[in-house]
Amino acid sequence: MNKNFRNLLGYFAANTLILTGRVKQATRKALDTECILSLYYHKPAKDEFEFSIRWLKNKGFKFISPHDIEKIINGQIPFPKGAVLLTVDDGWQTNVTNVVEVANRNKVPVTIFVSTTPAEEGAYWWSYVTQARRQGLTSFSKHALKKMPEEERIKILKEIKQMVYPGRDAMTVDQVKMVASSPYVTIGSHTQTHPILINCPETQVYEELKGSRQKLESWIGKEVAYFAYPNGDFSRREIKILKTLNYRLAFSSQPKYLTPALLRESFTIPRFGFLEGASSAENICRLTGVWHSTMQRLHHRGNQSKKDRAWYKDLFFGEDRIQKLDI
Repeated sequence: MNKNFRNLLGYFAANTLILTGRVKQATRKALDTECILSLYYHKPAKDEFEFSIRWLKNKGFKFISPHDIEKIINGQIPFPKGAVLLTVDDGWQTNVTNVVEVANRNKVPVTIFVSTTPAEEGAYWWSYVTQARRQGLTSFSKHALKKMPEEERIKILKEIKQMVYPGRDAMTVDQVKMVASSPYVTIGSHTQTHPILINCPETQVYEELKGSRQKLESWIGKEVAYFAYPNGDFSRREIKILKTLNYRLAFSSQPKYLTPALLRESFTIPRFGFLEGASSAENICRLTGVWHSTMQRLHHRGNQSKKDRAWYKDLFFGEDRIQKLDI
């Protein structure tokens, strides 16, 4: 589905949800019950991130950090009503101006989960793939590579990296250090190379989780105890290794409200995903969880054909398929 056409359909679908009162109901639920809006971004434009904060503030939401989540778990503070947790995955270079500067100016906490190898080398692995595809040097897509066994993916990436360099799109090590100095920014781990962990051998998973934490702590001089799963993929093995390495919280991309019951599973904390480039109306629906619940209902429609399911997947997931459901 063409991206512009997809976003236009998303705009009309979102406005329908808003006009029918679904967003108002969800907003009231989040404000009046023990229900945290746990959100994640990747590389939002400055106006997109600012819009999110402004909209949430105007509705009466309060912003919390992973440190507050730990206090809730430990019984040090009560489970809040009307709370929002902001997180950002990968550590894109644009996060410095588009996320950190906005967070500092608005005095709201934000957690950035950083992959360390791109910070050291300059670019994410999928940036190499995208560049190579644009130049007609490979037929592999990032989505195809995500599904491959790790050994095969690494072999293909090695060949691609010898042909192209997409330029820096990740924060530098010095930038990671700089943003970590903000009282509003928490740095978390997002592995070293951003592999799909469930496709990796156990020894690699262990090194990815251990090495990224050690590097980040050496860079910023602070403890790094929080983790976000690359691509949202995890299994019991990853949870076990995280616990062995003394991480304390881990974040998934399961689109659910964070309730007291779900908070007991501190290594699978759910998050709703913001979709960069989508309309403000659609992202209001995403911020409040309405978009995702609608998607789930459509997905479970019994009379849906394969063609219909593919259409809904393009509409509701967006170009980057950022929500992790088995569609």
